[in-house]
Amino acid sequence: MTNTAPTQFVEASNGIRYAYRRFGAATGTPLLLLPRFRGDMDTWDPALLDALAGKRPIVLVDNRGVSSTSGITPSTIAEMARDIIAFCEATTLSTVDLLGFSLGGFVAQEIALLRPHLVRRLILAATSPQGAPDIHGWRKDIADAVRLDEPGGPQLLYTFFKPTETSQAAGMEYLGRFLSRSEDRDVASTLQTRDAHYDAVCDWGIPDHSKLQRLTGIRQPTFVCNGDADAMIPPRFSHLMGGMIPNAVVKIYPDAGHGFLFQHHAEFAKDVSAFLDD
Repeated sequence: MTNTAPTQFVEASNGIRYAYRRFGAATGTPLLLLPRFRGDMDTWDPALLDALAGKRPIVLVDNRGVSSTSGITPSTIAEMARDIIAFCEATTLSTVDLLGFSLGGFVAQEIALLRPHLVRRLILAATSPQGAPDIHGWRKDIADAVRLDEPGGPQLLYTFFKPTETSQAAGMEYLGRFLSRSEDRDVASTLQTRDAHYDAVCDWGIPDHSKLQRLTGIRQPTFVCNGDADAMIPPRFSHLMGGMIPNAVVKIYPDAGHGFLFQHHAEFAKDVSAFLDD
């Protein structure tokens, strides 16, 4: 299902031509997925997407300037959020469930605050709140790995999976699934996207205790989740968000890093479905 969903395009009121895919169930609240740093539609795990798509429509999108979408990638999370709102308006998505992974989780928080009636339920995976302490950019070895001109499998295994035999083996399985789509693959994101995304990550992470109070404005039911050994965004930030978002639940997955949702894709899909159906 995921590997055969056609890429579609829509032009929004902001003049951007968005690339997106929609597949899965014909009815129900669509689940809109917002990807990670430098992520596009093909960086999601097909096994996870197929498990989610059995009960609801799934929507993947490349934001402005990313991969197959036109324009220049902005360097702030607020602009990225406005761009996703414009995409939703162009595709007449009046209500969505929203899953944001890593940088996509920053954008998802912003959308929930800027356009609360658009978001029914919110899933924040391996992400952190704005202004939190000790998240102003990534640890040097992590930043060096993900900011290479052309990061590959070794870098993904190092940054996304725990350095245990079981987690690394799960990472290798993900790499195989990640490359399984053979036709109509998304184009690679540019170095401009890389640099804009990292500027946005650093801007989001400037320590500012007052910005943590924004979390209290997220009123949607929220599922906050991470791996127990995330080296990019440590799970303590998941607990912080869970304590400040009024209607949040938190789950930390064992023996897993930043890519916990790909390592534990079957369990995570069940948890997401149960949360959305609750």
